[in-house]
Amino acid sequence: MTARPLELTLRGILLGGLITLVFTAANVYLGLKIGLTFATSIPAAVISMAVLRAFRDSSILENNIVQTVASAAGTLAAIIFVLPGLVMIGYWQGFPFLTTAAITALGGILGVMFSVPLRRALVVDDTLPYPEGRAAAEVLKIGEESRSGGADSAKGLAAILASTAASAGFALLTQTKLVVAEAATFFRVGAGATGIVGGLSFALLGAGHLIGLSAGMAILAGIAIGWWIVLPILTAAGPQAGDVATWATTVFRNDVRFFGAGVIGVAAIWTLVTIAGPVARGLRASLAASRGVRDADTALEERDLPFGIVAGVSLAVLIPIAFLLHETVAGGPLAGSEWLLIVSSLLFILCIGLVIAAVCGYMAGLIGASNSPVSGIGILAVIAASLMLVGWFGRGGGVAETQALVAYALIVTGIVFGIATISNDNLQDLKTGQLVGATPWKQQVALVIGVCFGAVVVPPVLQLLYVSFGFAGMPGAGPNALPAPQAALISALAQGVLGGDLNWTMIGWGAAVGMVAIVVDESLGRAGRMRLPPLGIGLGIYLPMGATLTVVAGTIVGHFYDRWAAGTRDPESASRLGVLTATGMIVGESLWNVVFAGIVYETGSDAPLALVGEAFATPALVAGPIIYAAIAWWLYARTRRVAAT
Repeated sequence: MTARPLELTLRGILLGGLITLVFTAANVYLGLKIGLTFATSIPAAVISMAVLRAFRDSSILENNIVQTVASAAGTLAAIIFVLPGLVMIGYWQGFPFLTTAAITALGGILGVMFSVPLRRALVVDDTLPYPEGRAAAEVLKIGEESRSGGADSAKGLAAILASTAASAGFALLTQTKLVVAEAATFFRVGAGATGIVGGLSFALLGAGHLIGLSAGMAILAGIAIGWWIVLPILTAAGPQAGDVATWATTVFRNDVRFFGAGVIGVAAIWTLVTIAGPVARGLRASLAASRGVRDADTALEERDLPFGIVAGVSLAVLIPIAFLLHETVAGGPLAGSEWLLIVSSLLFILCIGLVIAAVCGYMAGLIGASNSPVSGIGILAVIAASLMLVGWFGRGGGVAETQALVAYALIVTGIVFGIATISNDNLQDLKTGQLVGATPWKQQVALVIGVCFGAVVVPPVLQLLYVSFGFAGMPGAGPNALPAPQAALISALAQGVLGGDLNWTMIGWGAAVGMVAIVVDESLGRAGRMRLPPLGIGLGIYLPMGATLTVVAGTIVGHFYDRWAAGTRDPESASRLGVLTATGMIVGESLWNVVFAGIVYETGSDAPLALVGEAFATPALVAGPIIYAAIAWWLYARTRRVAAT
């Protein structure tokens, strides 16, 4: 009997922890600076393979554990979309290590536990594309084949290296300011305004190739609704003179995104209804696994953490959460209501957390963890938490009580947000594991370890950035304060709900459109036509067009490439080369993001590599799309040429 390769090893865990230090810090900084984070699983897989090649007994399964640890920790950095709000409202005067780490870790561990029964429903039984999970699996496979001399490994390795270099090289070029990273034009439509924005990002193009045409067309429908219907109507209702771009983007940020949040909310609820059966089967399978772990006939690739452990850990985590919430309330304006708040909050975290875990897992499977609008889920979570508090305390309390309620809502949302970010990433990792033959329960253990690593790294990085720069909107913020856009929005929402001035109108209209989108999607499914997932439509409305339009372009390019591949002598090999080319696009830009974050942090400059100033803006705008299109054409032409041989 052949011995199973090494998988969950101490050196793999330690390597994942070391990678975590870099990736988590980079994600914290970039998220606070520009409101975006990057998926860390693929870069972690690349680094892991480079390091573990030195060990003869290393394997693809051990490399998978390293990327699992690192991606869980790096993803948890998205907690910065909530916690800086506590500083912005003046409730915290910094980031207390134990409290910040506890909020981060407890939510993250619950996210791992809640996603265990979802694996069978959303990874095994569903046909979601999981673009980053597939990409990470291809990276691991090609690395393993290059070691063992697989027949197609030379072609595959060359494809992924070429697109990685091209993607990283173009991203570097954009930082010199010789070409733009985004091409945009805004214009008036009657009394209103709209625009067209395309991000020149190979990572987004590659993600589009991987998610498929159905999701791409749903996103395009969302772009059309949000940018070319809703935005012109809203801007026409309040005509303005002056800069069209500022006017349009302000209305998009203040109104259209709430419209998109309404669509996402309704689509999320419908998603839960549609996956209720598979989730129930996953729970039954998890219960069976608790008995089957001792059964030698149970395949290792099907062994999740036993249901008893999942339930026990979930309930055990609620105890420190209760202590944390008690410390938040005790001695303050809300003292005397501790038990009411704690019991209702624990029920809220359990119920909403389970819902959010399923929705985020589905969204990550549909469009990828990097492009999944977790901040939109954060919006819905903070609104729900704030409404719960309004139900108990009403509105119109004193300033101190209102601030305490807002802070409490943010802390509860922070825990729920930890569940959202981890479940958004976990199922992507578990898809990678499924594709490479990993043992699910070992990956789930690695995910918990990754959460603990991330929880230790996030607080000191946040404190360092708070002391060095501060955050826009907080008391005493200086001119170099970090914007922290999501944290500012989420804290404003909590204040709006508790103060009674939230933009419910746009959320309501969005919910109505979400219902229509569900009917259309179901009708297309019954007619046997290409479907338009409602969550994809919500994504197209909610996310900036600079990200979504490039993803749509990637789905179209990928569709035509796959049609060509289907007519070759070896369709499977040709299609796989296309996947590897798209994967390299994601790898190159992701790795460059890590390097660039370090350069920005060390230099303290927003544009440390800029070679030209604003006077070069027009040539950069012209050159950017031309060079981007030329590189994309060359990459796919090269891939077709190699596949044809």
